[in-house]
Amino acid sequence: MFDTSITCSSPMLHNAKNGFLEGALRGCHAGLLSTHDYSKLILCETLDDVKTFLCSTDYCSLLQDLPSPLLSSTIATTCTQKWVDEFNAFRSQAAEPLGTFLDFLTYGHMIDNVVLLVTGALHERGVHEMLPKCHPLGTFDAMASMAVANNMRELYRIVIIETPLAPYFSQCLKQEDLDEMNVEIMRNILYKAYLHDFTKFCEGVGGITATLMTDILGFEADKQAIILTINSLSTDLSRNDRHIFFPEMGSLYPDGHRDLVSCNDFGQVQTVMEMFASFEGICTRLRRSNDISVEKVWTFFFPAKIVLAD
Repeated sequence: MFDTSITCSSPMLHNAKNGFLEGALRGCHAGLLSTHDYSKLILCETLDDVKTFLCSTDYCSLLQDLPSPLLSSTIATTCTQKWVDEFNAFRSQAAEPLGTFLDFLTYGHMIDNVVLLVTGALHERGVHEMLPKCHPLGTFDAMASMAVANNMRELYRIVIIETPLAPYFSQCLKQEDLDEMNVEIMRNILYKAYLHDFTKFCEGVGGITATLMTDILGFEADKQAIILTINSLSTDLSRNDRHIFFPEMGSLYPDGHRDLVSCNDFGQVQTVMEMFASFEGICTRLRRSNDISVEKVWTFFFPAKIVLAD
């Protein structure tokens, strides 16, 4: 996905600068579970069966010493931590511009963690209760101070200013109060700015990085626009405000955005999606599903994103 040719004009320089990371990455890719592995996982009847099977894969060293009784959350956290540790190892070895590229991959998780902690505080749940729920790739030092912020300006001054999200936060300061509506507005403002910034960086890198990441980030922008529209159907968010938060990129921009702004129910959102070939698979799953919800739509986006990133 990342084009190293822009910094290494010859194979000799490429191997000197990126050879180790490329070899390590190929090794990690070889350790991914295959379709055949997943077909075996489906047959597991207990968590002990899952553990036994995974101990025949690259996850063995992490799972073999887990005590019983097992919890699904323990297995998920342990497996996730494996990939987080490997990502952090890649980041510590990466030269530029790969290092910045890898940093960008963590910003989305940072945004999710900020929103999660602020939402938890609004529901009077302690920061230390919410921290284990945060994604480990999006952690930063000031997260524990989140609970002391009473409004957007304090959140920026105490927490955000020391993070890479600070440049994206300026528009959030227009919303003074920390209530659920403004937290959702904050999420969309941050994601829009983040997607634009990441796309600009990838275009500057050029080559295959720009080609592939433009499609992937455009897909993320489309997902944000669709999910925002569905979430706002039962709120006081005006159509004009809804349009402001749409990232100005992706296959939906600009025609699909104009159609989404006019949607009054989920059926109309689905009609807009059906007009674009990139959502054909998602729309097919929606038609077959009896459970139409934001969570279900969000889940249906994952297979399509995996195909883009493969």
